[in-house]
Amino acid sequence: MALTNKDPHNAREIARVIYLSGKAMRRQSRGKSTKAIDSRIDAIREKAQARENARSLHRR
Repeated sequence: MALTNKDPHNAREIARVIYLSGKAMRRQSRGKSTKAIDSRIDAIREKAQARENARSLHRR
């Protein structure tokens, strides 16, 4: 279930993205790479958007 009508992410995905963003910030402050974490965040967002696009096609 989305947090808002215009948000494709569900609560679990939002929590995961926030957690991974914090983890990336900590790694970045230590001078380490965040590429893997950033790609995981992008994958979560792409999956959520694809799911929402599929739902909107069925609603029409």
